[in-house]
Amino acid sequence: MAAAVALLGRAAGLVTGVRRLLGGSGVGSAKSLCRGISSDERPKRPLTAYFRFLKENFSDFRQKNPEMSSVDLMKKIAGAWKVLPVSQKHVYVEATKTDWQRYEKQLATYKAQLTPAQAEALREEKRRQQARRRLSKTRKELAVLGKPKRPRTAFNIFVAEHFRESEGISPVGKLKQLFDGWQKLSNSQKQPYLQLAEDDKVRYENEMTLWETKMIELGREDLIRSKKKKPKKKTVETVKQAETAKASSREDKAQLQLEKSEE
Repeated sequence: MAAAVALLGRAAGLVTGVRRLLGGSGVGSAKSLCRGISSDERPKRPLTAYFRFLKENFSDFRQKNPEMSSVDLMKKIAGAWKVLPVSQKHVYVEATKTDWQRYEKQLATYKAQLTPAQAEALREEKRRQQARRRLSKTRKELAVLGKPKRPRTAFNIFVAEHFRESEGISPVGKLKQLFDGWQKLSNSQKQPYLQLAEDDKVRYENEMTLWETKMIELGREDLIRSKKKKPKKKTVETVKQAETAKASSREDKAQLQLEKSEE
């Protein structure tokens, strides 16, 4: 199921990107930057030289290659861009430079009319976007390095086993239906899934140990999990000392309350 979800996510991202590009919005609607800000007037970032070429030639490539998937079509267009003569690329590059000059002037005018609160809200949104990009980059890097997949929960295993049985409804509806079904299971019925989840934890820990050893060999200690200090086991003597200290504290509090009442 995880693979299917990832595949759907990549496909959706590709379709969304092409739609935004062909729709002429640059990097998408500015409305998403911050609610409550008049961002309809916010200047749109200019397209890069390559994306100008892509937008201008996408329809033509699609008509000539109707059997191609979107991914293969994008690869073909990228290949055409690489071999495009410098003189022809220059047209797209110069158009981008001109648009950037216009964009910077319009952006300065737009920012000047924002209130301090609106400006700060936009800066905060930019910080969140940068954090999301860093996270995405880190995830891709970890995937390339072969980091083991995190262990599945008992419910995840239950969903993966029964997801296809729930036909004729949306993915969200399926998950809701499966969640309700999981809630109705008795403890004995959940036990096999709980055991599989425990087994997966063992698998994960074993694979992580090997992977982290490999990362240390590669000089990537920054990817190793932080080793938290384990709490010391309490001896019988330590427990007795703690209990004595608590009892003494309770007696002191009682004595103090008695003295106050006598006053």
